[in-house]
Amino acid sequence: MQHYNYEEFFGDVKDIAYKVRDAYKPDVILAIARGGLTFGHFLAHALDNRMLYAMNSIHYEDTNKMDTIKIFNIPDLSDAKKVLIVDDIVDSGETIAEIKKILREKYPTTEFKTAALFYKEKAIVRPDFWAREAKGWIKFLWDFSI
Repeated sequence: MQHYNYEEFFGDVKDIAYKVRDAYKPDVILAIARGGLTFGHFLAHALDNRMLYAMNSIHYEDTNKMDTIKIFNIPDLSDAKKVLIVDDIVDSGETIAEIKKILREKYPTTEFKTAALFYKEKAIVRPDFWAREAKGWIKFLWDFSI
């Protein structure tokens, strides 16, 4: 298990922010709850973008992948031209692929790109912007429970 600390996270957010700023300039940053919320918040500040939205997806229960992907709380993106979907990790890629499919059907004239702190080489999709390749399970600094 790889522990991902604040210094690594902060540096990766800055790196991705520069890439996004130079190549895409989204109208909206759409964070996938829960894992993408912290990343989305920091990235929105780095890009000085107040159009930070969130939606939910559930594909894992603890460390176990579920058979289904639950996607809900989709925000109104009808005024957005460019949306950056952000999550902490693209593991199998199934969740981000399903989210993009649903959003493209609902908002066919909107351009969607993706960003993740980590991705796995085996994923069926690679994010447009990313910081690191994951080799195993990542323990993010926000992963804790009481």
